Amino acid sequence: MTLDPGYFSERYAASPDPYGLAERWYEARKYALTVALLPRERYSTAFEPGCSIGVLTAQLAPRCDRLLACDAVPDAVASAQARTSRLRGVQVEQRIIPREWPPHTFDLIVFSELLYYFDDADFDRALRLGIGSLRPGGHMLAVHWRHPAPDHPRSGDEVHEALAATAGLARLACYRDPDFTAEVYAHSGGDLRSVAQAGGIV
Repeated sequence: MTLDPGYFSERYAASPDPYGLAERWYEARKYALTVALLPRERYSTAFEPGCSIGVLTAQLAPRCDRLLACDAVPDAVASAQARTSRLRGVQVEQRIIPREWPPHTFDLIVFSELLYYFDDADFDRALRLGIGSLRPGGHMLAVHWRHPAPDHPRSGDEVHEALAATAGLARLACYRDPDFTAEVYAHSGGDLRSVAQAGGIV
């Protein structure tokens, strides 16, 4: 089953940063690599579901004209709002994904440490909604932990195997080490040029 928001609420009640997102070098390095994978210098409008306390949100913001981030846990939303309050174009909301998916389209959608919390039905729905709200030429970025996590309905590797097999998506970039996988996807019928090709370098 999809992990209930109460699972996460208990953790944020015990600590304002239960996953060490703002403290660990592991997280800082992962976020730097994540943002570096983005093929475009700037995006018009982006969506980051499951933003937690907004550490990655704050790093995505300078690359986006408008960035909508959300989380299911009120404490996490409050922390993310405080962290990004001075950043232009950032909006943080409380939403339970996938059932409260926003009715907008985006140039960038970021699934960071999120998709392995969903059961099969919610996983399929989140991907369907993500693909459906991705604008032509837009990018979907997915990043997930690779080590065993018994509480999760699926592993990070299973998430990325499913993404690679999803009709309508084509992988543009991939980074993988023993700890996590980060990948960028686009519509399979869209612009699949590399960064150098798009920039006219080759």
